[in-house]
Amino acid sequence: MNMTQDKYSIENYNYDLPKELIAQVPSQKRENCRMMVLDRAAQSIEHKHFYDITDYFDENDVIVLNNTKVIPARLFGRKDTGAHIEVFLLKQISDKVWEVLINPSKRVKEETLIDISPDLYVKVLTRQNEGKWLVELHYDGDFYSILDKVGNIPLPPYIERTMTDEQLKHLDYDRYQTVYAQKEGSVAAPTAGLHFTQEILEKLKNKGVQICNVTLNVGLGTFRPVKVENILEHKMDSEEFEICAKTAKIITEAKKQGKKITAVGTTSVRTLETCMQKYGEIIETIDDSTLFIYPGFEFKVVDRLITNFHLPKSTLIMLVSAFAGKDFVFKAYEEAIKEKYKFYSYGDCMLIN
Repeated sequence: MNMTQDKYSIENYNYDLPKELIAQVPSQKRENCRMMVLDRAAQSIEHKHFYDITDYFDENDVIVLNNTKVIPARLFGRKDTGAHIEVFLLKQISDKVWEVLINPSKRVKEETLIDISPDLYVKVLTRQNEGKWLVELHYDGDFYSILDKVGNIPLPPYIERTMTDEQLKHLDYDRYQTVYAQKEGSVAAPTAGLHFTQEILEKLKNKGVQICNVTLNVGLGTFRPVKVENILEHKMDSEEFEICAKTAKIITEAKKQGKKITAVGTTSVRTLETCMQKYGEIIETIDDSTLFIYPGFEFKVVDRLITNFHLPKSTLIMLVSAFAGKDFVFKAYEEAIKEKYKFYSYGDCMLIN
């Protein structure tokens, strides 16, 4: 293998994580999770808690949150034969047409009807590529109210639940959602934001920090493992994002004044950097991102990053490696494992300065 290939090998982004460090439930209080602080200039690592976050920000900072809201996208239904079918909502295509995953998909064909509840049934339209289907949803009334009643929060597979865990189901409804979530459309939480509370946001504002929102609806592609040996061959799924006029103005002004832009989560990073790459500035827009960030990428907007600990071989760990340097990131992960930090969606986080 030559050096250039080696540099882009997926194995560079692999690490071993003891299973007991995968967080199965969130910390008792959102802000009580641990926070590893990485200083890129000094190459130093500090161990703090998220409630210490306010010590690191002042009036020279802008924090960008992704205000997308996770929908209860997992629907369990039956065909008229009684066969159990799961429909996983991925993306709204038009008014009542959605792109979905169906499991087991061999049990359905075009025109199949799946009963979810007295208020909702699904009609299968056509098979798409990569195991996806288009379906039409039939219901009366407000769709998201119905979904709240019959849907289930789509937790990642490494968080183990059974459908009878009623208490955990209530916990997930509350905690697998940021306190500032507003716009329905995600099938996974932008997890770096799960640690914020309204009190912490208020404290930051009182210190003169400007806080603004973008929206990127998180699809399954964000978490899809990279299956190619050479990462350059990986294709990102397209995800829709929105930047409002107010946010565009705040960030543009802040950049002119030399303020620091902190992205909360990899989705906020990809939204801002995609916009800058496409338009040369941060503007009001609704667009799609297929931006794949890996080492060598030049960040033009984001100066600091708050992020959780990510899966091996994922595009997320590549993005963080691009931001903080691969060797430094993997050294930090090694230390996190040694210090028994909790990993992934419900786990602890890092602040990278």
